[in-house]
Amino acid sequence: MNNTIFSLQVIEDLTHWSKSEPRLVKKVFELINDIHKHPFEGLGKPEGLKHQYKGYWSRRITDEHRLIYKPVSEKDILVISVHGHYDQ
Repeated sequence: MNNTIFSLQVIEDLTHWSKSEPRLVKKVFELINDIHKHPFEGLGKPEGLKHQYKGYWSRRITDEHRLIYKPVSEKDILVISVHGHYDQ
């Protein structure tokens, strides 16, 4: 079984989007499913991050929003952000 660990901020953002932007929530979970299959390639143009985010990866949700995650084991990923862009 694959596990996804969400930061509190991600849970809050997804809760907000579930009411205002449900298509974004659907896209986030499509990306998460893809990440569990192959964490470093696939949907959303995966990109390894640098500097303070070294070890983390991003995938494009929209032009404005990125999913920031880190594989923490063979079956687990940690999602720390879905709102905004890591360099803003």
